[in-house]
Amino acid sequence: MKVSLLFLGIVLTGQLAAQTPSGQNSPPLEVASPASVGISPHRLDRIGAMAKSAIENGDIPGLVALVARHGKIVYHKAFGLADVATGRTLKEDDIFRIASQTKAVTATAVMMLWEEGLFQLDDPISKFIPEFGNPLVLVRFVDDDLNYTTVPARSEITIRQLLTHSSGLGYGFIESEMRMKQLFQKAGIIDAWTAEEKILADNMRKLAELPLHFHPGERYKYSEGLDVLGYMIEILSGMSFSEFLHTRLFQPLGMNDTYFYLPEEKAHRMVTVHRPENGKWVKYTGNEYYDADYPIKGAKTYYGGGGGLSSTAKDYATFLQMYLNGGELNGIRFLSRKTVETIMGLQMETAKHTHHGLVFGVLNDKAVAVGGLGSEGTFYWGGYFNSQYFADPEEGIIGVILKQTRNQKSDNTSWQFRQLVMQAVDD
Repeated sequence: MKVSLLFLGIVLTGQLAAQTPSGQNSPPLEVASPASVGISPHRLDRIGAMAKSAIENGDIPGLVALVARHGKIVYHKAFGLADVATGRTLKEDDIFRIASQTKAVTATAVMMLWEEGLFQLDDPISKFIPEFGNPLVLVRFVDDDLNYTTVPARSEITIRQLLTHSSGLGYGFIESEMRMKQLFQKAGIIDAWTAEEKILADNMRKLAELPLHFHPGERYKYSEGLDVLGYMIEILSGMSFSEFLHTRLFQPLGMNDTYFYLPEEKAHRMVTVHRPENGKWVKYTGNEYYDADYPIKGAKTYYGGGGGLSSTAKDYATFLQMYLNGGELNGIRFLSRKTVETIMGLQMETAKHTHHGLVFGVLNDKAVAVGGLGSEGTFYWGGYFNSQYFADPEEGIIGVILKQTRNQKSDNTSWQFRQLVMQAVDD
């Protein structure tokens, strides 16, 4: 399918428009005392006690935790080691692989282009990536050589379904069904990141050839939908996905330590991924699907919208603060407040007390009774290398906890952190 000259004109106009000045002018995140924003400093100290206990017990080698309220950073501390082998101490501004925390960034970029009128959420993705036209749904595998039968999908995959993980696409290296995992591997699909000389466009075209798990829109299944949308952004913007994020989001937000691949001068701040072995933490190198050192080595050409970014606690908190401000930061409008309302709305039910919006997981009115999760409307997610975040619009609170581990046997810091942040409210 050829893109019309009129459409290209609209795209170029959108590029020139970029972000717009806002009548609002929320300042960048800055440090303040906890008490000044209704947070108890004594109760915040429980986060440090939790972190030290987890490190002493061998649950994690280290972590960075950040808490902000009403645009003020009231807690930002590092504990433990960034690299066990060398004994390098973890620092607050160290850089972590944030993996699936990338998805919210990608989805935000999608919605920025949506605001420019370039597509509707229920448009088929084949309008922009023709290879996804006429999708097929897997019926069954027929032999050990991974041959299979299919039926035509009842409808095409839409942009909304890609955002909400209801497209029917899968996720190779975390598939629960072994043969589907093998099928992804046989097709040469890159699931999230790579040190090899690959590009997003080629990978997404390969993905389009594979069968779907189910008919689009039938149910929720975590997938590579955000990678597909990263490629769509390249098509719409005429830029690489990395360049789009840098110029349209990271640079104007002041997220100066967020990258797909780290510049050489910042590589020393990359935290090592660790795994437990015989009671000790050792370097995790990856598995048959990827090299865990991808952000600092290799070809540095693949920009995975579902999991490729690395960042710091402060940079990611800055991104979340823009959302708490209704789409604005430092006098720049990234998203309309009305768009943010749509983003947070119920798109796909995922559990009794949560739903998936267009960007985040969101707590519903039943979540408060669960305890320790935050207010109704709190949005959250995490990453493959054991990082988590949440933001509570009602309380104006942000919590980011970054770790770099795989195959950890026990780690309660994920749920403890959110619980300890919320118990520190003192107004």
